[in-house]
Amino acid sequence: MSTTEHPAAAGMPAPAADAPPEPRVVALPAAMELLRTLRERHGPLMMHQSGGCCDGSSPMCYPQGEFLVGDRDVLLGVLDLRLEVGEVRADAPSDADGVPVWISGPQFDLWQHTQLVLDVVPGRGAGFSLESPEGVRFLTRSRVFTAAEAAALSAAGVLTGAAWEDGARPAAPGRPQVVATVAEACAFPR
Repeated sequence: MSTTEHPAAAGMPAPAADAPPEPRVVALPAAMELLRTLRERHGPLMMHQSGGCCDGSSPMCYPQGEFLVGDRDVLLGVLDLRLEVGEVRADAPSDADGVPVWISGPQFDLWQHTQLVLDVVPGRGAGFSLESPEGVRFLTRSRVFTAAEAAALSAAGVLTGAAWEDGARPAAPGRPQVVATVAEACAFPR
């Protein structure tokens, strides 16, 4: 399938009200590049947004299947490593090109009103996260969804670990997953 630029990325009007909901997780180019590098070294990947305690609230990156996803864990989205800034694809990524991003059910209850923005900063990754030896770590920033975005996401429902185990997979998001800057993802109201 072809890759198209999202209208908003090209300075065009926002999509109509019947457009797909905003993704629950997006990433900055540096995060996507690091994920591609880690995929080349370790194979297909997955991420889990840590709920605090020992790891703070860090996004953790693992080889696909090395972190046991619980039945009540919630899939925030599948980052498509084929995409660049502003691009949208009609087809969902393969297992090799997709990075599922999970969060625990109770943690999701606290974060469901926000879009998580995956970034990379200098430092050491947490725990067993694959980026630890790279001198950088993944960082989650967040943006509060508008009331309309939150309503659309609520109506769309969530995919749980139990549903994933039964073979359910999300459709391609229909909106850009890669944003150019933190300011674009987490813009302050004017």
